[in-house]
Amino acid sequence: MFVCFDCILTEPLFSVLSLQFSTDSVAQHKICVKEHRVRAEKTTQRPLDRTLFVLNIPPYCSEGVIKELFSQFGPVQSVELREKPGSFEHSGPKLAKYFTPAQKQGFRVGYIVFQKAISITAVKSHPHDVPLVVSTEQRPVWTGLQKWIHQYKQSFAQPDKLQEAVDTFMQDYDKRKEEEAERQKEEAEEQLEDEEGWVKVTRGKSGTKTRPHSEVSNQKALQKESRKRKRKELMNFYTWQHRNTQKEHIAELRKKFEEDKQRIALLRAQRKFRPY
Repeated sequence: MFVCFDCILTEPLFSVLSLQFSTDSVAQHKICVKEHRVRAEKTTQRPLDRTLFVLNIPPYCSEGVIKELFSQFGPVQSVELREKPGSFEHSGPKLAKYFTPAQKQGFRVGYIVFQKAISITAVKSHPHDVPLVVSTEQRPVWTGLQKWIHQYKQSFAQPDKLQEAVDTFMQDYDKRKEEEAERQKEEAEEQLEDEEGWVKVTRGKSGTKTRPHSEVSNQKALQKESRKRKRKELMNFYTWQHRNTQKEHIAELRKKFEEDKQRIALLRAQRKFRPY
């Protein structure tokens, strides 16, 4: 049994709950919970007033088990289990179990989002000496050899279910691509400008003429002209620098050539025969 004593001693905002695997179990497991309040995540999938942060979740508790376990305190909106605490990361479209890598087994942390804020208070006020039962007759949890046998059987994908998962994913993928292409097309039509900064009038979807707002188009035209001017000045600077370097190199070569001519003339004069 692993108990998070450090978090209890160092962080007084944590509350301790007891987990009991089954009604026949004697040993109990301790988890630490507190209200999740990270101001940087107030606009993400973890609302400040409805998110519960949980430490020391045992390996046999999956997201579904945690959701069922904490549903007694109120409706659960979502459950997220991670190896260590961190900010919410949007991993894109949710993949089927056939295409997701196997998760590492070990103690994890969790973020439980309730539908109502009162559920957080109910969890924190739960008596410490009343354990939460993980596995019951209505919702059994597989462990040990039974869990391995169950996972082995679930690892075989049925062809019809696999094809259905692939078709669903490809339909969502095509839909996202079409929406992205349509959005890019609309942005290009709204921001279509020629080289001199003039706004070209285009036709919208309904056939009517459309034109961006004058202030926005003028601002973008000025920014574009400024970028072109800076790029031109930078190119001119590089061109001048390259020419100046070439001139200095040619002057150095001419200087060395004259020095070599004088040295050769001096050697020839020293070798000349003078009998008297």
